[in-house]
Amino acid sequence: MSSTSAAPRILMRRLREIMARPGEPQARLDAIVTQIALIMVAEVCSLYLRRPDGSLELFATEGLNKEAVHNTHLARGEGLVGLIAERAELINIHEAQDHPSFSYRPETGEEVYHSFLGMPIMRGGRTLGVITVQNQARKVYADEEIEALETTSMLVAELITSGELDDGVAGMADRTQSRHFSGTNISNGIALGHVVLHEPRVMISEFLSDDPANENERLDAGLETLRTSIDQMLAKAELQRAGEHKEVLEAYRLFAHDQGWVNRLRQAIASGLTAEAAVERVQNDMRARMLPNKDRYWAERMKDIEDLGNRLLRILVGGVETAALSSLPDDTILIARTMGAAELLDYAPEKLRGLVLEESGAASHVAIVARALGIAAIGEVDNLVNRADTGDDIVVDATAGEVFLRPTSDVIDAYSDKVRFHAAKQKQYFKLRNKDAVSLDGEQISLKINAGLLVDLPHLAQSGADGVGLYRTELQFMIAAKFPRMSEQKEIYQAVLDAAGDLPIVFRTLDVGGDKILPYMRMSGEQNPALGWRAVRMTLDRPGLFRTQVRALLQASKGKTLYLMLPMVTQLSELIEARKLIRLEENFLAKHGHEGPKQLKIGIMIEVPAIIYQLDEILPLVDFVSIGSNDLMQFLFAADRTNTNVADRYDSLHRVFLQVLQKVITKAEAHNVPVTLCGEMAGKPLESMALLGLGLRSISMSPASIGPVKSMILSLDVKKLSDFMVEIMATHSGSLRAPLAEFAHENNVEVEPFKLDI
Repeated sequence: MSSTSAAPRILMRRLREIMARPGEPQARLDAIVTQIALIMVAEVCSLYLRRPDGSLELFATEGLNKEAVHNTHLARGEGLVGLIAERAELINIHEAQDHPSFSYRPETGEEVYHSFLGMPIMRGGRTLGVITVQNQARKVYADEEIEALETTSMLVAELITSGELDDGVAGMADRTQSRHFSGTNISNGIALGHVVLHEPRVMISEFLSDDPANENERLDAGLETLRTSIDQMLAKAELQRAGEHKEVLEAYRLFAHDQGWVNRLRQAIASGLTAEAAVERVQNDMRARMLPNKDRYWAERMKDIEDLGNRLLRILVGGVETAALSSLPDDTILIARTMGAAELLDYAPEKLRGLVLEESGAASHVAIVARALGIAAIGEVDNLVNRADTGDDIVVDATAGEVFLRPTSDVIDAYSDKVRFHAAKQKQYFKLRNKDAVSLDGEQISLKINAGLLVDLPHLAQSGADGVGLYRTELQFMIAAKFPRMSEQKEIYQAVLDAAGDLPIVFRTLDVGGDKILPYMRMSGEQNPALGWRAVRMTLDRPGLFRTQVRALLQASKGKTLYLMLPMVTQLSELIEARKLIRLEENFLAKHGHEGPKQLKIGIMIEVPAIIYQLDEILPLVDFVSIGSNDLMQFLFAADRTNTNVADRYDSLHRVFLQVLQKVITKAEAHNVPVTLCGEMAGKPLESMALLGLGLRSISMSPASIGPVKSMILSLDVKKLSDFMVEIMATHSGSLRAPLAEFAHENNVEVEPFKLDI
């Protein structure tokens, strides 16, 4: 056995001995880098740790000048070390100083060294630091040396996260003062309680094994236990009711049986790792591959795999329980950097009042489950985990996207009142479910819900909605393991129509591409997928796919009216081509004696600015239109709605955007074509009030928004508002939010029922 191939095993033994010694953490770090340099025959081994601000500090070195330790700092992304930390990828080069990212630091004395191997130190998806080796000789390090350093980085990560290093490394801050954080609403509600920090990871005690057969047996047993636990989780009573969560969790079952994942685990075991270390290795490899991919769909897939890996780790080390499985306070507010949907279900739902996440947004799977459980939840809250301790008092205001950690008594008192007020308003909204949405001056408004899965349909009765204004058919495709057959699609659509009874449902044809990717469909990488091959563009290029879905919808709708809506139509020719394909399917059904819908109504979504200038040609060819305000706004202002740096820069109540909406409404009225708006702004009382002032009489939103919007309508004089909007749109520029809010206040229109000034 060569010295390099034996390096991982020798290193593990030596490093375990160092870890077991008493003494200061700094002394152990110094000993670790010395041993790595010795075993790998490297002249330099250095350890850089990440500070709370993202910079990197040299914490230990063998070979560089000792005076540089704690005195060499690299800014975020600076130098080769900074590049490794940002990309979470190793760098292996024979001449470091030729690399464009090389940053010379004279205090280190590293100018005489040429070859360079750097490895990120990762734990739970976070880069904690970087470990490097260097030599004067110009060489590219061998696979065995890379494996040795990779295994070592896993062990160093254990030391860092064990809490034995100083608070500055872990990013700790003052744990006594009150702090305020902002984030995005992912599940409505307000909660007061105590912090429980979610820590899904477990400490791995053994990394190497000489008995791969035994490790494979342990892996098989662990996988069997994992799959059984998922089956039990899906059988929970509280998850049998309506909600998108059920399909999300069904996907876990598929991932747990994914043979590709299992094969990668077996390959890692074959390299000499224990089953636990194999899980860690595969997770680290997947993170590194996925980090450059900013697609939201694949980010959610990565979280699912992380969740499964964490569960499998806990099983392999002997069923280690998290706080979720032991005692929890009755007013738990769960805090996490990120978590999978299934991980949330490990916690007793009756004790969970709130959830705060640093990385997940409203479209994440854990957000879907949080909404299903009725938990107040906020996402995208920066650097909360490092500032919170289990047991801290905390207030979560998901309606405003605010978190108060260790709040003052005044804040607690104010929010205690707000919680009582919130509960009273929810009861009031529920009482309105059977009341028509009629304004003070007699205007009848149609309120519909947006849906995407069969389990959403009970929300029709629960909310008192008038129908489904947008049924996103692509959601069923996204959660499926393979492309649904025509018979499967037909069965789903029939069930949806039966569940809706006599209420209308607008089915949007397949809208994938952009941030909605089908895992079983090959999609070429695009620089700007939101503007690329997606929606009707893709389905017209794949007519077989489009016709299969249309045939399934036509057959499922026999004897009923079918509302069929085409997404992202950009020009007249696309509508004409789509109508031809639809007619072909109608003729096919008639020829073969299949009963079709009683009536077919074809509409389009207006979400591309170009279509607004073709309305006089388009409207005579459609039976209805629906405004997709989310995409229309992002295209109008060239602001990616998934990019947090620009998503909130342009207000949906900006005069320019309202003028665009008004143009569509006016044109539709002139052609006697019904128009609905089904974007996010429809579910916000102030925004929906503005839409009514522009002339809209049909809007579609999430089921939870029906109550607040209906309450607003019942307190509104639409004619008075319309006259007011004519005035302000002629005299104001920029956002009209302030004058509209003032109108609501002066006329007692209920647009912000939960507002609280603190």
